[in-house]
Amino acid sequence: MIYKLLNKISKKYASKWLVLIFDICIVMGSFFIAYLIRFNFQIDFDVITLLSQIPYVAVIAAISFLSVGSYKGVVRFTGFKDILNIIIGTNILATLLICFTFLSRKTLGSDSIFNISGSIIYIHLLLNMLCLMGAKLFIKSIYINITQDIRSSSNVLIYGAGNSGMITYDAIENDTKSRLNVVGFIDDDERKVGKKINLLNVYDLESLNPKLIARLDVEDVIISMQNIDSTHLLQITEKLFALDLKVKIVPPVQSWINGDLSVGQIKEVKIEDLLGRDPINIKNPDLESQYNNKVILITGAAGSIGSEICRKISLYNYNTLILIDNAESALYDIQQEFKLQGLKNIKAIVADVRNRNRIDQIFLEYKPNIIFHAAAYKHVPLMESTPFEAVSVNIGGTKNVADIAVKHKVEKFVLISTDKAVNPTNVMGATKRIAELYVSCLKDKEQTRFITTRFGNVLGSNGSVIPLFKKQIEKGGPLTVTHKDITRYFMTIPEACQLVLEAAAMGDGGEIFVFDMGTPIKIFNLATNMITLSGLRYPEDIDIKITGLRPGEKIYEELLADGENTKKTYHHKIMIAKTKQFDIECIETKINQLSAIKTCTQPLDIVSSIKQLIPEYISNNSAYEILDPHSNQ
Repeated sequence: MIYKLLNKISKKYASKWLVLIFDICIVMGSFFIAYLIRFNFQIDFDVITLLSQIPYVAVIAAISFLSVGSYKGVVRFTGFKDILNIIIGTNILATLLICFTFLSRKTLGSDSIFNISGSIIYIHLLLNMLCLMGAKLFIKSIYINITQDIRSSSNVLIYGAGNSGMITYDAIENDTKSRLNVVGFIDDDERKVGKKINLLNVYDLESLNPKLIARLDVEDVIISMQNIDSTHLLQITEKLFALDLKVKIVPPVQSWINGDLSVGQIKEVKIEDLLGRDPINIKNPDLESQYNNKVILITGAAGSIGSEICRKISLYNYNTLILIDNAESALYDIQQEFKLQGLKNIKAIVADVRNRNRIDQIFLEYKPNIIFHAAAYKHVPLMESTPFEAVSVNIGGTKNVADIAVKHKVEKFVLISTDKAVNPTNVMGATKRIAELYVSCLKDKEQTRFITTRFGNVLGSNGSVIPLFKKQIEKGGPLTVTHKDITRYFMTIPEACQLVLEAAAMGDGGEIFVFDMGTPIKIFNLATNMITLSGLRYPEDIDIKITGLRPGEKIYEELLADGENTKKTYHHKIMIAKTKQFDIECIETKINQLSAIKTCTQPLDIVSSIKQLIPEYISNNSAYEILDPHSNQ
């Protein structure tokens, strides 16, 4: 009952005039104490003079506080700037008292009531600062205790004892609804380790151990380091996860609301934060001129990459946006998404890139200026078992769209490729490499500029390992990993599509753009981190099962083929692959022959033709290894 009453009272704000009166009362009380201190706590002074000076001091105090506005601050939220205001106000008070004392001695003599001893003024100044700051911080502390939820608080450590860490500490301390209790800091700077900040110890990561965690009763660690290298973040979280600690992270300062951090913005660390790579932020003012008033066509528009390209293009002042896909349900979903946003001039068309006449009709009707070709079969095991489908879509479909783009004098054609096209070990990667070769054959023909973008796995895409792991965790495991040492490059879908748009803008034709994707991530480590992020433990709660490499699967992915190197562009994260020269006429002839294969053609014959085109294609863990030169079979 008392708690509820106090909690109800605490929700009301004190009048600023009440705060001013309260401050003046403290000043008057400290003036009396200053006299006592000056005379060694003996009543050896004229009490009548003291009593006559107190109203005079009160008036001067009111003038001082009104001038700086210190009374306007909400006491329960007293912060550094409020403390600074108090210091300024009390110094103005002391300065005015000194000035009036000097004038009174000159004009009224030493017996004037305005004549105050200099030592008393200085003692009074120090007492004012101490008492006013102490009183407000005391009231703030009482308020926090009263309004604190009955439920027990959770002890946390803040990783980062710099400016960001201090802002996080203040945000937690000033948030009355927060049930977090900061019990210490962690920092990598040896100069800070072993010292105290706000009476809290600063530890280093290596000093954290189960005994210390148990003594501090810590449940969470909040990482508060702006611009932290994500490789370093991965190292930190792995150490903290090993101690059964939950990890939260403070968002970038750009995400703070009105420049201020709130406790509600501190979130659980996500798997995207643990990629071991820095986010890519590309700002190119030329993009508007590239896409404004243009008719833009996207194949595979219902897929994870294609749909995100559509979303990004929709932000520009395009003329018409044409979405092509043969998956009608997914295409309908993206169409409805745009309708709900009120976007106009969106044409969703069900069509198959293998149907040359159908694609030609669409080009004839809408006359696109820019093509983003994202339509492809990309699942490695499925394409390994059905190479005809991989050839018909990844090669034949690309050839159809590219040829028709040349026919209709399209300005730019952007091919979405994959790192699996580099030194391929599977049918899917090899067919995507042939698609790259075909558009390279067309680079000097007609006016269409052909551009290729090549990047690794995208988080959240159809078939990505992340959704698979999430489903397996929901079912209680185990998580399946094909090889304990398998590594992959990762990027988010928005980053991948941002790269595609940038490549389209900067490309002059014939380039293969590759992306600096940071450090490749071990899939096994990714799996253990996802288990921990789900609040579970490996292997006690969920196990990880090693299933063996799938047909055509690599342990390590590459971004450059043998004999390729790169040259820089104006963005340090984007490079152009300098590819080997090849016989365009010969390659084009072979691709035309391969594209003409019949459905009845045997898989071995199809793959044999692919290998003749791509000599670096060496099958791995696949039935097609018998076609490779090194095979003993």
